[in-house]
Amino acid sequence: MKFAIDTLVIVIPVLYAGLVTLYALAFFGVSSVAARTRSRLLLATILVHLCYLAVRTAAFDHLPITSVFEIMSMLAAAIAVAYAYIEMRTKTTNTGMFILLLAFLFQTSSSLFIKDLAVIPDYLHSRVLGFHVSAALLGYTAISLSAVYGFLYLMLYHEIKSSRFGLIYTRLPNLEMLEAMSHKAVVFGFILLSIAILVGLIWLPRVFPRFSYLDPKLVGTLAIWVLYAIGLGAKKTLGLQGRKMMILSLVAFGFVFLSMTVINLYLSGFHSFY
Repeated sequence: MKFAIDTLVIVIPVLYAGLVTLYALAFFGVSSVAARTRSRLLLATILVHLCYLAVRTAAFDHLPITSVFEIMSMLAAAIAVAYAYIEMRTKTTNTGMFILLLAFLFQTSSSLFIKDLAVIPDYLHSRVLGFHVSAALLGYTAISLSAVYGFLYLMLYHEIKSSRFGLIYTRLPNLEMLEAMSHKAVVFGFILLSIAILVGLIWLPRVFPRFSYLDPKLVGTLAIWVLYAIGLGAKKTLGLQGRKMMILSLVAFGFVFLSMTVINLYLSGFHSFY
């Protein structure tokens, strides 16, 4: 099993590098073969990555959430899964280069610096905790992707307003599709974040004597959930859409970034173990 882990640590970043290359070749119109095979390689890469995470979990009896470099691998897988979901739902493939490059960078960093921890606290062996963290990572990842699509929307919007019809205009999906992709990512992330919050509120108080509903990480996550709930509600009831919705998506992501960096690093209580 150790051999399989060591092999996959090398193979997975190579797969992501090939994946980014295929999506880039297709985006720039260099290769029709790349355009036909990129989605298949995406699914194969996700399958291999999930197998790696499963093998690693079996070998060490805990999900890979015990160090920053284990979590980087989880993030890379989450990015790939979330992007694959959006690609399948929208049938649009020309944004893969921008998204999957993030997965490649996260997994490469993980593969270079990851270490095997033999001794960890007992609660980190919990499958419930692993599910909670996995749902939260997928939720935050999907929300992050919505911000990327929001940024691409505003970039294309600026190109059109400036009457510059270059590569960005010809290769990116239209504004309506980018908005739809951003919305689907938000909905996907919102559902998973809701699951993570629900599991956390039920399970975490039973495990952590220091659990507090005023924990900064918990309060920050709930604030983000409320913010996105308001945004989704405004889109449905008030018809908020287009450029204003994309700007709101980027502003909301600013709070997500704050939660994942400043709060997570400096203000967390019982959440500090991950």
